[in-house]
Amino acid sequence: MKLIVGLGNPGAKYRNTRHNAGFMVLAEYAKQHAAGEKPQAKFHGELVRFPARNGETICLLAPSTFMNRSGISVAEAVQFYKIPLPDILIVCDDLNLPFGKLRFRSGGSSGGQKGLADILRAAGTEDVPRLRIGIGSPPGQMDAADYVLMNFTEKEQTDWDVTVKLAADAVDCWIDKGLAEAGNLFNGR
Repeated sequence: MKLIVGLGNPGAKYRNTRHNAGFMVLAEYAKQHAAGEKPQAKFHGELVRFPARNGETICLLAPSTFMNRSGISVAEAVQFYKIPLPDILIVCDDLNLPFGKLRFRSGGSSGGQKGLADILRAAGTEDVPRLRIGIGSPPGQMDAADYVLMNFTEKEQTDWDVTVKLAADAVDCWIDKGLAEAGNLFNGR
């Protein structure tokens, strides 16, 4: 079983914000691979569960807690399904990466991403695989918290749509080939 967790904030107000990159990738992946599967309210989130073509079960989890409380949702799913950490992938935004760049990592600090930090705290380790998606840095003196809660500009949206599709392909590669191969193919793209 693989658990893919997309991070974001619930509600229409946040739907198209930079901080919801994980939700967007999860939705794209579900559209491509789990068409017709209905999300269930489970583990303080929305869960879609379906068989992958390789016979594994895939669980897509979008925590319905706000970003900085994502660890609650992930911990519940991990405990229920007894999923080992290498079989979990956290998909989240990263303002330390250039806009649209992808980066797989097997562990390390949260890099200031509060949802990821809460998950690492709940897991009791930094060794949780993640796919970080670059949203770029705030312009000028703009506060990072304000920047991550902004919608994409019209100019950015077209490139962002391509990034979301590429990230969904990267998740699929991680499922089929593992973290190292996915990183070799997608890091920096």
